[in-house]
Amino acid sequence: MSKKLLNLSIPVISVLLGLIAGAIIMLVSGYDPIAGYSAMLQGIFGESYYVGESIRQITPYILSGLAVAFAFRTGLFNIGVEGQLIVGWFASVWVGLAFDLPKVIHLPLALLAGALAGALWAFIPGLLKARFRVHEVIVTIMLNYTALHLTNYLIANVLTDKKDQTDPIHNSASLSSGFLQGITDFSRLHWGIVIAIICAIVMWFILEKTTTGFELKAVGFNQHASEYAGMSVNRNIIMSMVISGAFAGLAGSMEGLGTFGYAAIKNGFTGVGFDGIAVALLGGNTAIGVVLAAMLFGGLKTGALNMPLAANVPNEIVDIVIALIIFFVASSYFIRLIINRFSKKGVK
Repeated sequence: MSKKLLNLSIPVISVLLGLIAGAIIMLVSGYDPIAGYSAMLQGIFGESYYVGESIRQITPYILSGLAVAFAFRTGLFNIGVEGQLIVGWFASVWVGLAFDLPKVIHLPLALLAGALAGALWAFIPGLLKARFRVHEVIVTIMLNYTALHLTNYLIANVLTDKKDQTDPIHNSASLSSGFLQGITDFSRLHWGIVIAIICAIVMWFILEKTTTGFELKAVGFNQHASEYAGMSVNRNIIMSMVISGAFAGLAGSMEGLGTFGYAAIKNGFTGVGFDGIAVALLGGNTAIGVVLAAMLFGGLKTGALNMPLAANVPNEIVDIVIALIIFFVASSYFIRLIINRFSKKGVK
């Protein structure tokens, strides 16, 4: 089997193994796996409303997956996508509330604010990594909690007197679409999916078609060789984290300007940023892979909501399935070994 075909087969096999393992768990727990998965599929494709909600869920997953994948491709581990998403959400809603401008100006300005907030939040671990070699995993994890509590304070004391959530943003800053909602039976689908796809194309173009992308990847592969070749290692480390954070901030903008239209005090993390790690791993840290993985995870998350209603199966089963898929992706070495052995036997 060719290397390219082998690399493509790993995620597919991982998904199949995860679904099979999930079916076994349902069976052992006394649930009907066929009914469970049928209900899940019904919750994804059964009605236009479900389709709209699935696409809506896919949107922030694409952007959070791109954020993680971009950092991975350049040798960095951005575990702070969740925090960058939260500050991006806050910043975009703040701009959506603070100004009353024509939509052609207001919406791009709010999106830019979200991207800049996420980029700035990622700049901190990037700078510490570049200047002092502080490991980005530690800093980004701590900044997740800082982002959560800081934005909660600002929402409660600066943006609103209600103490729990802000007023709705102005329509001129909203991503919502009456057309998209109308064709999906009034789901929360919005134009953010278009922005997410554009961002995937942007990531592919930067990494595969530009000198900057080549340098970013080179620094990720070998910092000493890159420095010897005349590349600025510190500058590329910071740039990588800033671009990654911008994607994460836009993921927050999708929630603040599209799905909800406001910012609220959060009792915990949204989970979207952490799920982005799984999306990036399953997608092989490539732009097209992230989009496909986000489609899978977004569909699973949305379809799971129908499982307790239609099949009396706990929707937490889907979380187990996702965890198992990631486990099998992480165990790709063994999958490769088994495939290669079978391939050699087939040749004989």
